[in-house]
Amino acid sequence: MSSFRNAVLAVAWLAVAGLAAAQGQKFPGVGREATPKEVAKWDIDVRPDFKGLPAGSGSVAKGQDVWEAKCAHCHGVFGESNEVFSPLIGGTTAEDIKTGRVANLRRADYPGRTTIMKVPTVSTLWDYINRAMPWTNPKTLTTEEVYAVTAFMLNLANIVPDNFVLSDKNIAEVQARMPNRNGMTTAHAMWPGNEFGGVKKVDTNNKICMKDCTPEPKVASYLPDFARNAHGNLQEQNRIIGPQRGADTTQPERKAGQPMTVASATPSAAAKPEKSESKAAIALLNKYSCTACHGVDKKIVGPGFHEIAKKQAGKVAYLTEKIKVGGVGVYGQIPMPAQSLPDSDAKLIAEWISKGASK
Repeated sequence: MSSFRNAVLAVAWLAVAGLAAAQGQKFPGVGREATPKEVAKWDIDVRPDFKGLPAGSGSVAKGQDVWEAKCAHCHGVFGESNEVFSPLIGGTTAEDIKTGRVANLRRADYPGRTTIMKVPTVSTLWDYINRAMPWTNPKTLTTEEVYAVTAFMLNLANIVPDNFVLSDKNIAEVQARMPNRNGMTTAHAMWPGNEFGGVKKVDTNNKICMKDCTPEPKVASYLPDFARNAHGNLQEQNRIIGPQRGADTTQPERKAGQPMTVASATPSAAAKPEKSESKAAIALLNKYSCTACHGVDKKIVGPGFHEIAKKQAGKVAYLTEKIKVGGVGVYGQIPMPAQSLPDSDAKLIAEWISKGASK
């Protein structure tokens, strides 16, 4: 009996200890607290006061090399971009750098607004490049490359000189030269602390309408039928999870009163086994960032490889030359820059495209 009683007491003590441990946890029964190393991998944001900025540096010259290799095909050689992406550089003057307010933002007749015209903090540029670029392979730039690309963009806007080296030590000095640094407002009260004036009022003044409410707006125009499917079926371009369901743009637009159709969340068919030639070609496409502008079966900035294959079937020499020297006008007015890759790699890619660009 004594051994049985001891066993019962031991189980009771273990239960009490377990309950106490659970009560000491923030979320009992749900995982565990992240370790400092795990938190550090996710805690990469850089604030306008430069908290979170890693130590490092990068030169304008280094930034130009990275830009031409990984950025220019989407954003243009000088940040002018193309007809797909908005321009990054332009519209600012030496006077704007002195005053911290971009004069062209007040002009109703100015043709367009660039990123450098609007962004008030250099930390925003650094942070976005670090976490989101290149958009086909985000978070792959090194700390030096992020500093360098940021420096190159600032140089294109004449904010820093050609021989400038941007670092965590001098970035605050650069902030004092941002063209729109005085164009930011904190009246929205969305900052959590007192770093920017400690505005306390709420970020919205809207009130629930109870009487004399504004009538429902009436849609007076629709997207023309000829433009509806200009960028491919939006329904097929959405992920199969989440609440967003793109419209089936292969069908006419739904008019008022018609029932709404929802895209079915059916997973795509399993991919067929890849041949060694296709694997090698696709690996080279990723290596040389070709997939930043060309999908295999879909248009991105330039045509998909399947579309090219239909038009250029069997033309290995022609495709090899086009890959090397670039060009414009065959598939539109967005230029394809010349590519610096070995002839053997260019020919392997060209042979793969000429045979149908199969996966």
